[in-house]
This record gives sequence, structure tokens and C-alpha cells, in this order.
Amino acid sequence: MKTYRSLIIDDEMLARSVIRTFLQADPSVTVLGEAGNGTEAVIKILQHRPDLIFLDIQMPELDGFEVLKEIWPHHQPFVVFTTAYDQYALRAFEVNAIDYLLKPFNEVRFHQALGRVQERISQQTQPRIEALVSQLMSEQAAQPSGAYLRRILVKETGRMYLVKADDISYLDADGNYITLHTAQERHTIYDSLTSLETRLDPTDFVRINRSYIVNLNYIAEVETYFNGEYIVKLKTGQQLKWTRNYRDNLKAFYSKSA
Repeated sequence: MKTYRSLIIDDEMLARSVIRTFLQADPSVTVLGEAGNGTEAVIKILQHRPDLIFLDIQMPELDGFEVLKEIWPHHQPFVVFTTAYDQYALRAFEVNAIDYLLKPFNEVRFHQALGRVQERISQQTQPRIEALVSQLMSEQAAQPSGAYLRRILVKETGRMYLVKADDISYLDADGNYITLHTAQERHTIYDSLTSLETRLDPTDFVRINRSYIVNLNYIAEVETYFNGEYIVKLKTGQQLKWTRNYRDNLKAFYSKSA
């Protein structure tokens, strides 16, 4: 018998318990774990890469649709939405989501949904979810501010983190390795600083030299230096050099300070 690996994602402990109990009647599904909010969901999905997720739509930090937008470029599980709100379920159907369970649901309804999604898994066809994510991405692209990163995924020593962009005071690059500096800690990712720069909100993040991008919200002071360069003093105590090749980016700082 083929078995499917699943995650249960819901901010209500009782709802997670109900799903886990119903799944005990189906030996073909193995539960890898649970998540109680959107951020935890993203991390666990990317860690475990399940075949199937039971995904609550309204959750703290990230809702179910935002979870899909975060994970879809990296992993594409099959999805059964769970929700207590008709309007969310209706939206899911309008963009052809696979299936949904309207809370409170009974065991018969649950296994109907599970049977449908298992059939799709066996056929490896899920155009409906792809249509959903495509719709969500289009909506995001239509809103310029929504196109920028709000969180950055970090993989370190076998673990994963989501670091909020707002918490990053500055970024420094060494080749294709970038260190994200927050007030309390540092995280390293593998990326190009030039590529990452295009995905950060330019009203908050500016390039000040070849190796540094700074969060304008953390600048305490900018002092003139030699040869058209500046010293940037951050509220977190660090001092960075703003080189003359990036002097035009000072406009963003002055606009922010006005």
C-alpha cells in the first residue's frame, strides 16, 4: 500500500486533534507533524516536504494563502483547505482550489475530501492548486508593495528560519554569501546581493557600497567623510561606509528623514 506523508496546519489545537483522529482510520496517511501558525507552517513544509497538507486559511502571522505563496516556488504539496468561514472557502473555489472542509465537519465529509485528494496524488495532477497559486501571485504582482520580501528564508545547521525584513538592520555580502544582521543575531544565506536588492523594498533598503545594503529605519546618523564618502551610524551601534559610487542613493535617506 502506498503511504502519503502529511502535515496538519491549524491554529486551533482542537481542530488539529480532530483531523489527526480521523486520519488514524486511514493507514495510508502518515502524519509528520503539526503547525499552529503560518510561519511555523512554512518552515515545517519546507523541512519535511509532505505529499499532503491540511491547511487552515485564517491563521496568525500568515494566512493559508500566504503560506502557499511562500512555499510554492520550493515545494508543491497537495492541499485540503480547512476553514470556519464561508467567504474564504468561496474564494478558494472561485480560483479552483482542490477541496475544502468547512468547520465543523464530520468524519464522512473528511474522508470524502481525503479520498479525492488521494486520487489526485496517485495521478500526480493538481492543476487546480497551480491555478490558485497563479492567481495569488498575479494579485501580489498587481500591488507593488506586495512584490517585495517581507521575510527571508534562512537555512542553518539543518534548521530553517524566517527572518522578518523589518528586523534586519543591514546586510553584508562576501561573494555569494550574505549575512543578515538583526539587533540580536546574524544569519547567513546563499544569494547574490544584487539579486536580493531587487526584492527588497527600496523605500526601506538601499545599497551604500558594493558589499552593504542598509535598512534606512536603523540609521541614526550620516556624517560626511573624505572624497565624497559618508559614515553611516546605525542605531544598533555599527558604523558602515557609504561610498561615492552609491551617493545617489542618499536621496532615499533624505526622503525617509523628511
